[in-house]
Amino acid sequence: MKLIETKSDMRGSITAVNGDDHFMNRITSIGITEGTTFQTVRNDKKMPVLIYLRETLISLNRADAERIEVTSK
Repeated sequence: MKLIETKSDMRGSITAVNGDDHFMNRITSIGITEGTTFQTVRNDKKMPVLIYLRETLISLNRADAERIEVTSK
Protein backbone atom coordinates (compact mmCIF):
# COMPACT_ATOMS: atom_id res chain seq x y z
CA MET A 1 0.00 0.00 0.00
CA LYS A 2 1.19 3.55 -0.64
CA LEU A 3 1.42 6.20 2.07
CA ILE A 4 -1.14 8.29 0.19
CA GLU A 5 -3.70 5.48 0.70
CA THR A 6 -3.45 5.41 4.52
CA LYS A 7 -6.23 6.56 6.83
CA SER A 8 -5.97 8.90 9.81
CA ASP A 9 -4.64 7.24 13.00
CA MET A 10 -3.23 4.30 11.04
CA ARG A 11 0.08 2.97 12.33
CA GLY A 12 2.53 1.18 10.11
CA SER A 13 6.03 0.72 8.83
CA ILE A 14 7.77 2.10 5.76
CA THR A 15 8.74 -0.75 3.43
CA ALA A 16 10.15 1.09 0.38
CA VAL A 17 10.98 4.58 -0.83
CA ASN A 18 11.09 5.00 -4.61
CA GLY A 19 12.44 7.95 -6.55
CA ASP A 20 15.43 9.62 -8.11
CA ASP A 21 18.60 10.56 -6.20
CA HIS A 22 17.36 14.08 -5.37
CA PHE A 23 14.11 12.73 -3.92
CA MET A 24 15.91 10.00 -1.96
CA ASN A 25 18.39 12.47 -0.45
CA ARG A 26 15.62 14.86 0.57
CA ILE A 27 13.30 12.22 2.01
CA THR A 28 15.97 10.28 3.92
CA SER A 29 17.40 13.49 5.39
CA ILE A 30 14.11 14.07 7.24
CA GLY A 31 14.12 10.52 8.64
CA ILE A 32 11.86 8.65 6.21
CA THR A 33 13.72 5.39 5.67
CA GLU A 34 12.80 1.73 5.24
CA GLY A 35 11.80 0.08 8.49
CA THR A 36 10.74 3.29 10.23
CA THR A 37 7.42 3.13 12.07
CA PHE A 38 4.94 5.96 11.60
CA GLN A 39 1.41 7.10 12.36
CA THR A 40 -0.77 8.90 9.83
CA VAL A 41 -2.15 11.97 11.58
CA ARG A 42 -4.19 13.40 8.71
CA ASN A 43 -4.80 12.42 5.10
CA ASP A 44 -7.48 14.59 3.51
CA LYS A 45 -7.99 14.80 -0.25
CA LYS A 46 -6.11 17.67 -1.94
CA MET A 47 -4.15 18.38 1.28
CA PRO A 48 -0.65 17.31 2.35
CA VAL A 49 -0.32 14.01 4.22
CA LEU A 50 0.66 14.53 7.86
CA ILE A 51 2.62 11.72 9.50
CA TYR A 52 4.27 11.36 12.87
CA LEU A 53 7.57 9.51 12.98
CA ARG A 54 10.78 9.72 14.98
CA GLU A 55 9.04 12.11 17.42
CA THR A 56 8.43 14.59 14.57
CA LEU A 57 5.31 15.71 12.71
CA ILE A 58 6.05 15.74 8.96
CA SER A 59 3.96 17.15 6.14
CA LEU A 60 4.42 15.48 2.74
CA ASN A 61 2.93 16.63 -0.52
CA ARG A 62 0.73 14.06 -2.19
CA ALA A 63 3.20 13.37 -5.03
CA ASP A 64 5.91 12.46 -2.49
CA ALA A 65 3.50 10.30 -0.47
CA GLU A 66 2.69 8.40 -3.67
CA ARG A 67 6.33 7.21 -3.86
CA ILE A 68 6.45 5.71 -0.35
CA GLU A 69 5.31 2.11 0.20
CA VAL A 70 4.05 1.11 3.66
CA THR A 71 2.46 -1.77 5.58
CA SER A 72 -0.08 -1.38 8.36
CA LYS A 73 0.36 -2.75 11.87
